[in-house]
Amino acid sequence: MTDTAVATTSFVEKLEAARRASVTLATAKADLKNAALQAIAVAVVDNTARILEANELDLANGRDNGLSTGLQDRLTLTDARLVSLADAVNEIVALTDPVGQVVRGSTLPNGVGLTQVRVPFGVIGTIYEARPNVTIDIAALALKSGNAVVLRGGSAAQNTNRVLVDVIQDALASVGLPVEAVQTIDEFGRDGAKQLMQARGLVDVLIPRGSADLINTVVQESKVPVIETGAGVVHVYLDESADEAMAVEIVHNAKVQRPSVCNALETLLVNASSAPRLLPPVLARLRASGVTIHADERTAALFADTVAATEDDWSTEYMSLDLAVRVVDDLDAAMDHIRAYSTHHTESIITNDVANAERFLSEVDSAVVMVNASTRFTDGGEFGFGAEVGISTQKLHARGPMGLGELTSTKWVVRGSGQVRG
Repeated sequence: MTDTAVATTSFVEKLEAARRASVTLATAKADLKNAALQAIAVAVVDNTARILEANELDLANGRDNGLSTGLQDRLTLTDARLVSLADAVNEIVALTDPVGQVVRGSTLPNGVGLTQVRVPFGVIGTIYEARPNVTIDIAALALKSGNAVVLRGGSAAQNTNRVLVDVIQDALASVGLPVEAVQTIDEFGRDGAKQLMQARGLVDVLIPRGSADLINTVVQESKVPVIETGAGVVHVYLDESADEAMAVEIVHNAKVQRPSVCNALETLLVNASSAPRLLPPVLARLRASGVTIHADERTAALFADTVAATEDDWSTEYMSLDLAVRVVDDLDAAMDHIRAYSTHHTESIITNDVANAERFLSEVDSAVVMVNASTRFTDGGEFGFGAEVGISTQKLHARGPMGLGELTSTKWVVRGSGQVRG
């Protein structure tokens, strides 16, 4: 038998073990799943030194291999970030178990009872890049929703993810749940990712998280059903009536608070009437924080410390301290720009005009639309989900931050007493 055949067999065996584990999880009581999550939260903190040692090795490799600053930030774990991850797991413990929840029901005239209930998907596969937090987040959400999960975390975080999965599996074993409920296939490299995309029948749903290139590849090549999480070309529009202080604070927070994440602001649109009033203070605050302004001509005429924007800037997810800025004639022009360049992730309008706010909310077709709020709020943790699997930019099944409910399907339960169809 060739090495390739051995690897393929081992890969399939992992997925078959995940399938068996998913059967156990599907009927596991909430108390047992919660005990597993509590054990994971404790284990993450208790193994901080071991996890950070592996993470530093990945970071050193990333620096040597020219990993971008944005991806290095996503890859980085710290004591504080590990505590936050553990806290997020404990928040999931406190959430209601979705499995078995009744969606709707009725009794037919002949006495047959119908009930639609939530059930786990079964086996979830996920492919992601340089994001070890996803290893914890999706494992916790999958377990609480009764699913097994197979993780392909990418070479950039391979050492970190290996330790994290080991820690999770030890926690599962400590409460009597199968360790195969959470597995990594990183050892199979890119070939493992390709096999995961072809594993229809063994994997029920695939969730990619990462760059637009990664997501597009999974969507186009996967035979397994995919929940698409999108890149974040995120917009804020400063309307004619926008309050100056609010605009300065929201734009700065949306861009600077953590620029490497998908809900960070990438393009600022400013109404032409308010641009002379708003652009100087808004852009001055950004420049003071090291943001490079990629400006159209009308913006550059109002604020000198910029670089010229190109057509590519309007569709770029920078994940860095860069921002594209454009002056537009009115709300319609702003929404036209968003329709042309948005990835349908998150858009926000800053305004004191109720009519314009309602038009923006109803006409902008993105997963999350906001009024007078930072786009950084588009997050499962901020939405009260404890954590998130990702932010779906598709329109089927799930849209926006995905929590426990989005990791379930439904089935119909029919109860009769001998009825037959006439």
